[in-house]
Amino acid sequence: MSSKNSEAAGEPVVSPCRRQCCLDDQDVCLGCGRTLQEILDWSKVDPPRQRAICAAAEARLQQRHSWP
Repeated sequence: MSSKNSEAAGEPVVSPCRRQCCLDDQDVCLGCGRTLQEILDWSKVDPPRQRAICAAAEARLQQRHSWP
C-alpha cells in the first residue's frame, strides 16, 4: 500500500516527537516544532489534523532555523 493510500485511509500519523523536548517562550517545542496544545491534543485528533499539525510544526522549525 502506498503512502497516498495510507493517507486516504485515515491511518494514524507517526508522531513528529524527536525526544528533544524543550519549550520556548511561546510554548513551542524546540525539538519537533509543535505547540504545547498540539502536543497535548496529538492522541485525540484524527489523522488529517495530525498531518496539519506536522506541516505547521515543520514550518515553525524551518522558520526558526532561518533566523539569523
